[in-house]
Amino acid sequence: MQRVAVIALNTFREAVRDRVLYNLIVFALLLMGTAVLFGQISIQIEELIVVNLGLTAMTFFGLAIAIFIGIGLVYKEMDKRTLYVLFAKPVRRSEFILAKFCGLGLTLFVNIALMTVGFYGALYYVKRSLAGPDTYLLVAIYFVFLELLLVTALALLFSSFSSPVLSAAFTLGLFIGGSLADDIRELTRFVEIPWLGLVTNAVYYLVPNFRNFNVISSVAHGQPVPAALVWLNTAYAALYIGLVLAASALILQNRNLK
Repeated sequence: MQRVAVIALNTFREAVRDRVLYNLIVFALLLMGTAVLFGQISIQIEELIVVNLGLTAMTFFGLAIAIFIGIGLVYKEMDKRTLYVLFAKPVRRSEFILAKFCGLGLTLFVNIALMTVGFYGALYYVKRSLAGPDTYLLVAIYFVFLELLLVTALALLFSSFSSPVLSAAFTLGLFIGGSLADDIRELTRFVEIPWLGLVTNAVYYLVPNFRNFNVISSVAHGQPVPAALVWLNTAYAALYIGLVLAASALILQNRNLK
């Protein structure tokens, strides 16, 4: 585990050196600008705007980090030939994959944590106070973090066998497909093509269902998130991430790096 921790911390430091956290400035300006711009509207409407925009912006900026850093986690090491040095030492390829995932996961955690502080700051500016229902927003933020960890695992999977451009396309495609899986499945029920229904059902259960993590609308209206959904999403994300990381390690294990 010490080897995993060392590589993970190096990955985090590289992300910071790449000025990844600069997006926090854009996020803060976006939220504060929105709060000031809509300052003359009723508090309820302004609160809805800040909550929806804040949580959506968290997802967008986090997604950009997860994809565009994640797709280079393996490729960059191969391009700089540092991967060969690592594997010459007693570092297993599964440890390398896990370490890279943890490193980017730590980057995302810090990013989300700082965004959360700015988000609640903007919300306090709008409402002049924070109440009990505002804690429901933490669940939505937690779900955003789980989404981003899933995307990171997928980006790492694709980066283990393809170029950065293809990895980005595959990861973004799966994110969009997973977000629209329920809608696509419903649409195919109106098409009388038997095999199409079988294909969409197979895809529905294979791709990660990101729709289940989106509770922005509910928490924006002060509705609590059921505890069962929190446990279900946590277990689902952990299982899916575990399977994807195992597949990544297997691909890298069987890949000829010479």
